[in-house]
Amino acid sequence: MAIRLEDKQQIVSEVNQAASSALSAVLADYRGVTVENMTLLRKNARENKVYLRIVRNTLLKRAVADTEFECIQEVLVGPTILALSEEDPGAAARVLKDFSQENEDFEIKALCVGGQLLDSSQIDVLAKLPTLDQARSILMSVMLAPVTKLARTMNEVPAKVTRAAAAVRDQKQDAA
Repeated sequence: MAIRLEDKQQIVSEVNQAASSALSAVLADYRGVTVENMTLLRKNARENKVYLRIVRNTLLKRAVADTEFECIQEVLVGPTILALSEEDPGAAARVLKDFSQENEDFEIKALCVGGQLLDSSQIDVLAKLPTLDQARSILMSVMLAPVTKLARTMNEVPAKVTRAAAAVRDQKQDAA
């Protein structure tokens, strides 16, 4: 079906705007995936704040030009679905990885992070990145560990004195 020039310009503008603010991109081949499964994928992407769009390769090449995702142009062959992580760099990778495990026909082509094109085999690395809340909790536990250890160490000195005094008291009571 032919798309009017105004519609093409709007698609390019929308994808460019999303790509400009995105943290990572994942490309996949969706051939053979049923409409019901694609609907589930879109719903899951919305819940995880992932921008998901099927775009013609020629329009996608124009949309990602002058963005950090310009490197994906070399893998734009065949039907392509684009997933952009807007808040969490690993969100798109997690969504598409989970979906590809459930659907054999769905094949991840490539991913892009920080202007670098990565092979589809690197999807696990990106998918295992912690979310912002997880990263904060890890950082806080690392920051809290020395303080906790210091408090335990400082508490141990009076506890040792108390145990020693109790041992002396018990010895004197046994001797009497």
